[in-house]
Amino acid sequence: MVITYQGGAFVKVQFGDITIAVNPISKDSKKLKPSRFGADIALVSINDRDFNGVDQVSFGEKKAFAVTGPGEYEIKDVFIKGFKSDSKYGGEERINTIYTVHLENMNLCFLGALELSEGKNLPDEASEALDDVDILFVPIGADGVMAPSDAYKLAVKIEPKLIVPLYFGNAAALKAFLKEAGEESQKPQDKLTLKKKDLEGKEADVVVLEPAA
Repeated sequence: MVITYQGGAFVKVQFGDITIAVNPISKDSKKLKPSRFGADIALVSINDRDFNGVDQVSFGEKKAFAVTGPGEYEIKDVFIKGFKSDSKYGGEERINTIYTVHLENMNLCFLGALELSEGKNLPDEASEALDDVDILFVPIGADGVMAPSDAYKLAVKIEPKLIVPLYFGNAAALKAFLKEAGEESQKPQDKLTLKKKDLEGKEADVVVLEPAA
């Protein structure tokens, strides 16, 4: 599996011939730069131009199957579950979908644009489902998502093997998150390439990915 960060909350996951685009940035975004490639599946957490650029990842022979809300899905042997939650992205009350994706014997979790201030808990259904997460993608650094300290506390509570912060180009938020994690010396990687065996011995290890140019 190869994972690259495209900016915002946009993540590209490749394994074999399958490509998943999570929260692809629309060409209409005024803040974030879109990327264009062909994907088999596109996951959209909130209906916002910074997250819903499904047309940008339908390219060439690949037309992305769009998943845009809560439910259970099986697409090309990829198992996906979506759970309703809250967001205040951009200063508006919104419905956010948290996604879990099971592939190659690994469980990935994308929190989308989740807003969860101190003292609030995840919805029960989502909380119960996030008990065996290998890689957790956490939003920080944008208006209406979690503060770095709240994001790290939630991430540790979920107990993933790896934590990947999605920091919307906000260097200060990333620095604050890494300080919470005691990982100030962490250097960004161009991509994350791994198999299930690579997760052995990992306990909430933080991995920072450099947004693709």
